[in-house]
Amino acid sequence: MDKIAVLDFGGQYAHLIANRIRRLNVYSEILDCDTSAENFADYKGIILSGGPQSVYAENSPQCDAKIFNLGIPVLGICYGHQIMNYKRGGEVSSGKIKEYGQAKLNILKKEGIFEGLNDEEIVWMSHGDEVASLPAGTEIIGSTDTCKYAAVADFEKKLYGIQFHTEVTHTKNGMKILDNFLNICAVKREWDLALFIEQEMENIKKKVGDKKVFMLISGGVDSTVAYALIQKAIGAEYTRGLFVNTGLIRMHEQEEVEKAYKDAGIQNVQFYDASAEFLSALKDKYEPEEKRKIIGNTFLEVKRKVANDLNLNPNEWLLGQGTIYPDTIETGGTKHADKIKTHHNRVEQIEQLIREGKVIEPLQQLYKDEVREVGSKLGVPAEIVWRHPFPGPGLGVRILCSKGDDYPENSATTEREINKYLEPYGMNGKILPIKSVGVQGDARTYRHPFVIELHKDSNHDWKTLGEIATGITNRFANINRVLLMLAPHGIVKMNAKPGYLTQDRVTLLQKVDYRVTEFIKYHKMYSEIWQFPTVLIPLSLNNRNGESIVLRPICSDEAMTASFYPMKWDWVNELTTSIEAIDGVDGVFYDLTNKPPGTIEWE
Repeated sequence: MDKIAVLDFGGQYAHLIANRIRRLNVYSEILDCDTSAENFADYKGIILSGGPQSVYAENSPQCDAKIFNLGIPVLGICYGHQIMNYKRGGEVSSGKIKEYGQAKLNILKKEGIFEGLNDEEIVWMSHGDEVASLPAGTEIIGSTDTCKYAAVADFEKKLYGIQFHTEVTHTKNGMKILDNFLNICAVKREWDLALFIEQEMENIKKKVGDKKVFMLISGGVDSTVAYALIQKAIGAEYTRGLFVNTGLIRMHEQEEVEKAYKDAGIQNVQFYDASAEFLSALKDKYEPEEKRKIIGNTFLEVKRKVANDLNLNPNEWLLGQGTIYPDTIETGGTKHADKIKTHHNRVEQIEQLIREGKVIEPLQQLYKDEVREVGSKLGVPAEIVWRHPFPGPGLGVRILCSKGDDYPENSATTEREINKYLEPYGMNGKILPIKSVGVQGDARTYRHPFVIELHKDSNHDWKTLGEIATGITNRFANINRVLLMLAPHGIVKMNAKPGYLTQDRVTLLQKVDYRVTEFIKYHKMYSEIWQFPTVLIPLSLNNRNGESIVLRPICSDEAMTASFYPMKWDWVNELTTSIEAIDGVDGVFYDLTNKPPGTIEWE
């Protein structure tokens, strides 16, 4: 079978590249970036992934320069674009303006990887460095307003480099570019997802052997599809599922999951209330990574307790998980990847069990869009397959905790500079005294949001607001999110109050989250929005003593990139009024941040 090699430089999207190649019916394999050139004889093409470091930095990931003289077509993406030019004699330097998010690419030569494209294309950027000069034989084939060498080619040697990420859905014709590269490689199209299911079922049987599988399930698409696949491979009598009510789940979540599983015929699932254990373990904790690790470890403690109550011999059972690839890559699970956040299914105890061969994760190489397709092929009901994703740690990562006001250094100066940038738009705003997690240039950030204040008579234009948000995060290093103030109109005073994971805060967010979910279902937005995190932040406004809500509706396919959802303004106002009426809510914000630079969840 013809195959393509993807060299992994630690980028968040390295595996997504391989995913996209497989979606084009070509088998792909991920190799370490420093794989020797002599190992590529069986590959029809090579793709170099992005990465979080600088190519010129000490100990940065490198590749064998001989691969560029093998006569095999090479496509370099982001860091891969930079390393290919750097290794061949070009220069790479820090960009004057960082690019995160959407950009307009002007195509100068519509041939090679750009065959059949438009003169101008929408592409997705996530970089701080850029190519500053080209090696001999290489020419520019595409530029943006801020990146001269956004796309280059050595047509004679079939070497192509692009600064943007062609593998993400937010590059509108990214799949066409990859398809063109595969045509240049002259590969046969022989791979599909049905073949994956067949192969994975055989892998499950071999791994399980004469053991059984104890599976932690949430009712979401990932764990449900994984459980269904395992049951299909080894039989329901050799599996047992455990749904844990952490106390951080949505309102009516357990009842809905029980009904859905009963209707779908999913068997051997036990439901256990561990809300007291989780809230106790999280008492007085505020740091995001610590919260995630505590939640992951508490899941395992509960699993052990339930298994012991059921008299299950630990030597006879493997732990099943619905882990998908973003969980692994965001936890720094590949050689050069940066840790964005620790997923609950990637805490150290889980990693140790994996090393001992005691964990089975049949979906760990897939993305959400692929998981949905596998679920459909397995006959999992559509209401589960197309359910909005909900994080394993639940509302625990949607309830921000704080010790109090936390303004960045020189915040007044930065705030003045941002407001100067906003002057032409007739807008102004403030830096919030809290932090959230982001991903910029394939690396984790923990920085402050900036909130734009609009007056009632302001011009409401999502496109402009999105461009402004991208402009702010690209230009100001200590800002990784931009919000729109929906209520109240005009802030007299704001302060971050101390706040931790308490039952009162959980109950408040459950009420708001339920109202939001019912609202988007009523207005038939549920299928248009990929995920809708509703976030509680310990921010009181105008000398009141409540907290604030951030609305985070996003559009995505695979969770590695996302753009905010532009809701109809009449509905925004209606929803805002409804949320304001809930006791304990001071303010309502709308998250205008794409991914990158903001992660989908706030923690």
